[in-house]
Amino acid sequence: MTKPWFKTRRYGWGWTPASIEGWVVVAVFLALTLSGTAIFLHALRAGASPPLACLLFVLWTAVLGGVLTAVAWAKGEPPRWRWGD
Repeated sequence: MTKPWFKTRRYGWGWTPASIEGWVVVAVFLALTLSGTAIFLHALRAGASPPLACLLFVLWTAVLGGVLTAVAWAKGEPPRWRWGD
């Protein structure tokens, strides 16, 4: 197996970036989240329906979170609960 992009966290469940590729994935996730936030706020100021704008923003954020989790799962160490080693 090649070097994992994400390693398991020292405490709890989840991953943290372990290589430059992992950090790039996190940076892209943050950039897309911030751009979605900017679009959401612009749409609200332009008179969009608040419930629809909120729904689209939540869906956008959920999709991005799902993609980040899928990439970490595929390119990282196997997930497991840890109490520290």
